[in-house]
Amino acid sequence: MGCIGSSQANNEGGVKRKKLRKPKPWAHTEPITRAQLTNMREEFWDTSPHYGGQREIWDALRAAAEADLKLAQTIVDSAGVIVQNSDLSLCGDERGARYELPRYVLSEPTNLIREEGQ
Repeated sequence: MGCIGSSQANNEGGVKRKKLRKPKPWAHTEPITRAQLTNMREEFWDTSPHYGGQREIWDALRAAAEADLKLAQTIVDSAGVIVQNSDLSLCGDERGARYELPRYVLSEPTNLIREEGQ
């Protein structure tokens, strides 16, 4: 596992936390439906603990990814998540574990197929 940069390794002592922002727009390799996106997200979150790190941090990251920005900020701050990329795509914890989140769990693609009734 990679090490977290020392500038954010310790949030006590006045180190400024990164303010979260919305992820940049992105497109999937081919248009997908909401159901396909949901399946991709579920598969990622179901397997994420196998990538290393702490289960509690993965749970906090999932809650943050599914929340609005203000609540997401509160979640990561209270869980001790070290945000390296302000869109949550790369985070860490105080033990030096890395948590990489794919774009599809953070936002919808620009080429999401809108189905009838949505």
